[in-house]
Amino acid sequence: MAKIHQNNVRSLILDRADGPTSTASTAGHHHFRLWTAFSGAAFRRKIFDAVSCGGSSRYRREFPEDDEDVASIATTKTKTEKTDSTKADSGKMKELKTEKQKQEKGCNSKSEKLLDLLNLAEGEAESEIKKKEEALTELKNVVKDLQAENEEGRREAARKVRFLAKENPETRVTLAMLGSIPPLAGMLDFEDVDSQISALYALLNLGIGNDLNKAAIVKAGAVHKMLKLIDSPNAPNSSVSEAIVANFLGLSALDVNKPIIGSSGAVPFLVKTLKNLDGKSSPQAKQDALRALYNLSIFPSNISFILETDLIPFLLETLGDMELSERILSILSNVVSTPEGRKAISTVPDAFTILVDVLNWTDSPGCQEKASYVLMVMAHKSYSDRQAMMEAGIASALLELTLLGSTLAQKRASRILECLRVDKGKQVSEIYGGNLVAAVSAPICGSSSTSTYPNGVSKDCLEDEDDMMSEEKKAVKQLVQQSLQNNMKRIVKRANLPPDFVPSEHFKSLTTSSTSKSLPF
Repeated sequence: MAKIHQNNVRSLILDRADGPTSTASTAGHHHFRLWTAFSGAAFRRKIFDAVSCGGSSRYRREFPEDDEDVASIATTKTKTEKTDSTKADSGKMKELKTEKQKQEKGCNSKSEKLLDLLNLAEGEAESEIKKKEEALTELKNVVKDLQAENEEGRREAARKVRFLAKENPETRVTLAMLGSIPPLAGMLDFEDVDSQISALYALLNLGIGNDLNKAAIVKAGAVHKMLKLIDSPNAPNSSVSEAIVANFLGLSALDVNKPIIGSSGAVPFLVKTLKNLDGKSSPQAKQDALRALYNLSIFPSNISFILETDLIPFLLETLGDMELSERILSILSNVVSTPEGRKAISTVPDAFTILVDVLNWTDSPGCQEKASYVLMVMAHKSYSDRQAMMEAGIASALLELTLLGSTLAQKRASRILECLRVDKGKQVSEIYGGNLVAAVSAPICGSSSTSTYPNGVSKDCLEDEDDMMSEEKKAVKQLVQQSLQNNMKRIVKRANLPPDFVPSEHFKSLTTSSTSKSLPF
């Protein structure tokens, strides 16, 4: 142990001098020198380590005097910090990883839901496509059966078309595009009633709400085939007649079909169905016939075909039926647009009395408006019709209508009253001979000795003018009083007052003081 200690001291403290800088202490002895590279502290440190046999090495961390020790401590510290930071980073990474896993799980769940939805939508789309393909295949087979030679198969196919086209607009388009209309029109030539009815209602359903199909049905010759059934020696079945009327109603709604149907001879058949002379027409058939005639009357060239029948007298006689009255008045409103139509109406006995009576239907404003339109057009076009209206007592009804009617009825009543007032003025002027308006506006005076007013008009001329104007006023006043009295009688009648009811003095004063200014012009 002492030897090891001595060797350590010798190796640390003394060193052999090999260079020229060594100092010789004595001759024949070894040359030694002190190691000057040590500082005092370092030297003491070396001595302490040598004495303690390296035991102080455990205190190196407490005394980091050397640069190597400092580097070692720094390295250790760095490693520790790195370790700590690594642990912190590892914790954060774990947290991030956990969150990422959660997000991935959420994303996966959302993706799974989205995938399920996409698969469901794809499945539904495939199912829908499959259904459409099956429906299209069915429609193709139906149209194929319509073109077969087997009459029973064609009749069954027509029934299927009637059922399939009843509710689905797309099916109507598809069936028409596949060519179902021509074979259905051809089935109208069959003598079998069931085949005729099936084909007629199949065509009717194909034309519902589809103008292209309506035009295609007429183009296929269905109208003439229907009329051929009507004109056949054997009277057509009532069900067949109703189906034909329904087809005429649907087809006549299209403007391009109106002249074709009107000139084909369908009007007499529709009038016959409406009049129900044979007692076979159902109420629905009568309604359909009336509506079809209205559609045809919209086209002016069809008015002549309507006037060839006795439809106008029948319509005027049927005006009391409230279910048909408004539609009847609509037809008359179209007929009155032509001179022939106005003449046909005016020649019917009691035509104006019937129309004037409609003006008093306060519970039906639509009828009042249409009747006032017919009377307004006829009053504007014909003097003789105005006279017939006056004889029918139209003045009182018009005055009441201007007070109680709808806005449109009031305007039309005012127009008619204006026409009647002009006629009344002409009658007064004719009584006095000459043009009353000219005499009033430019009077010719007598001698210059007569007294004159500042404007040069003589007093005598003004007196004559007042006399003539007073006569006109008297006539108008009498007309107004008569109208008011008639109105009062009607009001008393509608109010269910006793027949011996006497108007009050206030009402009498109103009627006596009324003038032409009270007329709504």
